Amino acid sequence: MSRTTNLETAEMQRKAGISEKGWAPMKCLVTGGAGFIGSHLTEYLLDLGHEVVVLDDFSTGSELNLARSAGHERLTVVRGSICDADIVKRSMAGVGAVYHLAAAVGVFTILSKTLDSLHTNLRGTETVLEAARENGARILVASTSEVYGKNTKIGLTEEDDRVLGSPLKSRWSYAEAKALDETLAYTYAMEHSVGAVIVRPFNTVGPRQTGTYGMVIPRFVSQALAGEPLTVFGSGEQIRCFCHVLDVVPALIALLEDETAHGKVFNLGSSEQVSIGELAERVRTATGLVSPIVQVPYEQAYGPGYEDMQRRVPDCGRARAQVGFSPSRSLDDILASVIAEHSAPTTAEPVCVPR
Repeated sequence: MSRTTNLETAEMQRKAGISEKGWAPMKCLVTGGAGFIGSHLTEYLLDLGHEVVVLDDFSTGSELNLARSAGHERLTVVRGSICDADIVKRSMAGVGAVYHLAAAVGVFTILSKTLDSLHTNLRGTETVLEAARENGARILVASTSEVYGKNTKIGLTEEDDRVLGSPLKSRWSYAEAKALDETLAYTYAMEHSVGAVIVRPFNTVGPRQTGTYGMVIPRFVSQALAGEPLTVFGSGEQIRCFCHVLDVVPALIALLEDETAHGKVFNLGSSEQVSIGELAERVRTATGLVSPIVQVPYEQAYGPGYEDMQRRVPDCGRARAQVGFSPSRSLDDILASVIAEHSAPTTAEPVCVPR
């Protein structure tokens, strides 16, 4: 079975600008550990010598994401919800560090299951934070760049204002829930002295991400390789910045391990801007295929009343100053890695997880 080697782990840290500090091995809990980012984080923690408990309900995560870690002697996988206080408490036993990534994610999920998404993202986070407090564990809470809403400033800083649409539009419920998650984490840090760190990822992408829930790069790549039209929602003029998951994961660990980062929020992303229309062209070029590019109105893609952000570009100076965060992988690197994964035959066996 192929796993990331310690040498490769050190190289990932070097490329991300994060230096290994020789932390003592500990027991870590990764909620949402069977998801896209969570599974990469789980592998990384195992390679650093930590024991890892993955808690996931597998609603959007996949057993295949954990296939490379299957059978690892320091990995325990628990099937359950972060809203189940008993399961969370049992999973938290002996844990020193928590990486809270579990959430309802993706535009399609938020729009189609708004109440369930709010329940997971609010009650689930409170349950995990309370368990971390009771166990004296430090915790990293993953928020999102969505909290900035329609603020189109180039170089959004952590202190910039949020600009959201009507609370009656389900499009903004995810941003509102994540903002409340941040408030909960910050309050637990201030009032209960919990070692909490908040991160706001900006379009983290890479292998294992699925386009099923609205993520644009895997959707474009899947469409191109299948010979289908690349569907650009809206005008295609929306600007985004994409950051490789292997640049983000080392920063998550470094920030949680740095006690001076506790009680603070950090943007994590790339500054390389691209329009969605240009992204479709670049996917077509990178695959060497000539699938047509088709514009689809927002109303047709998402339903009536949908609103989008026209530009989202982060300023990650705070994370750079704190832990040396400096993504090294370009958008071309990202596209190459995703295309390679989608082109390769699936041979990995899923990890066996109790039902």
